[in-house]
Amino acid sequence: MKIKLSLIFWFLCLSLLETGCLAQKVAVVADKPDTRNSYFWDFGQVKEGEVLKHNFRLKNESKDILKIKDVHTSCGCTVSEVKKKTLLADEETLIEVQFDSKGYSGPIEQYIYVHTDNLDNNPIIGYIIKAEVVKK
Repeated sequence: MKIKLSLIFWFLCLSLLETGCLAQKVAVVADKPDTRNSYFWDFGQVKEGEVLKHNFRLKNESKDILKIKDVHTSCGCTVSEVKKKTLLADEETLIEVQFDSKGYSGPIEQYIYVHTDNLDNNPIIGYIIKAEVVKK
């Protein structure tokens, strides 16, 4: 499952980089959110100008210490912060995400990239937030 998600994530990233859309509004990929997917959050329909917040959980499922080196987002309208940057085995932390919908309209999808020191399995973990922004 992790390998599939990683491959899908990288395919999306590469296609967005090639089209120059990474830091811009992006069309919605999925019609319905997968509520079982902890890497994806759909805010649903929101009014333009709202500041949306969601916390993703990141768990270190390895036996080694996991260090979070960096977190960045696909757009300046989205900011993210990690509560704890060093995780022991089976320890978890929150990835706090905030999206400012001011100036946006229509379907929006933004990406959060968490860079770790886990070079063997998953060095970059991707999260996706989505919303349908409507004018006030």
